[in-house]
Amino acid sequence: MLQRIQVRNRWKSIFKPWEEADPWLFGACIALTIFGGVMIRSVEINQGLIDWWRHWVTGAVGLFLAIIISRCRYQTLIEWKWPIYILINLSLIAVRFIGTTGLGAQRWINIGGFYLQPSEFAKVGMIITLAALLHDKTVPTVGNMLRMLAIMAVPWGLIFAEPNLGTSLVFGAITMGMFYWGNVNPGWLILLFSPLISVLLNNLSTPIWVAWVVVAGIIAWRTLPWPWLGTFGAVLVNVVSGQVGQLFWNVLKDYQKMRLTGFLNPEKDPLGSGYHLIQSRIAIGAGELKGRGLFQGTQTQLNFIPEQHTDFIFSAIGEELGFIGCICVLFVFWLICFRLVTIAQTANDNFGSLLAIGVLSMLIFQVFVNIGMNIGLAPVTGIPLPFLSYGNASLLSNFLGLGLVEAVASQRQRKKRWN
Repeated sequence: MLQRIQVRNRWKSIFKPWEEADPWLFGACIALTIFGGVMIRSVEINQGLIDWWRHWVTGAVGLFLAIIISRCRYQTLIEWKWPIYILINLSLIAVRFIGTTGLGAQRWINIGGFYLQPSEFAKVGMIITLAALLHDKTVPTVGNMLRMLAIMAVPWGLIFAEPNLGTSLVFGAITMGMFYWGNVNPGWLILLFSPLISVLLNNLSTPIWVAWVVVAGIIAWRTLPWPWLGTFGAVLVNVVSGQVGQLFWNVLKDYQKMRLTGFLNPEKDPLGSGYHLIQSRIAIGAGELKGRGLFQGTQTQLNFIPEQHTDFIFSAIGEELGFIGCICVLFVFWLICFRLVTIAQTANDNFGSLLAIGVLSMLIFQVFVNIGMNIGLAPVTGIPLPFLSYGNASLLSNFLGLGLVEAVASQRQRKKRWN
């Protein structure tokens, strides 16, 4: 009996550091990774590739790293924010000199046959840096926000110049999500996005664009600390953005315009910019309610959809597992987001809460954009579906983010565990 008690106590001591961890979050991410390998196998079954196996191996490495990170005191990262920030920028600069070019972009560094993509790890590094900058500010000022934007702009610019539009958009989503959770005035966030909205609206309808410029001015008047100066600046920026956007739009070639707007009417260029979208919609529609069956999808097995194991993995799920399979995948993503919000609400400090929201913003934006482009509601931007799409760097960065959040969850007070 004494020996049994000692063995039980020994096992309890092993698992004690993870008593407050979130098993639902870990389980959901692991399940998606395993399922992603299955779907990648289905896509490549007739090509003799082993990307599905590499996906699982990378996932196992990522899970191992996440478990180690979850055991660490995440608060120490506050002191390391600047070394981390410098490291991600140096890695992005290194891509410009020793990077490998592929798919029209220079994004990867070849290290012993392993292609490292610094922009993926830069997302996690930026989450840590922004969380450290925001955590001790009860109500950030305009000056605080502008300084943080300037800090974020350096890695964002390096990523955008690769060019890597998808990851640069994820950077924007992370920043906006963490700013909102960090009590930045929502009106200021709208004003940050207002120049982009002006560019879009001026190309669609001049009266609507003018109305938006007026709305931006009203928001500036109501929210900025210097009403007259702020309103003038907001109106001026939106007017200039709209005109500059119109100028650049007219400079673009027709095929470049089609790449940006092809998702609105892909049938205009069915063999070019609209090809991926048309084939993806056909595949998802062919799945109907229950799907054609695993390894039985015609669009998937006959390789009608390029890059289906990465950006368009959701189309394979839709064709082979149908509406039911898609809903199950969406439910698992919902569960992940729900657990991340719960951890953010019950974290011991603002820094931990901001880390959880940063990871949430990173994941949820990628899910929305990737699934949106698979069903024809968003342009093709090269954003992978978290844990499901093949991509070693992307999968590792997702697990690093998971490890940070689990570290926050593990150090919560026991009384908050079920809140």
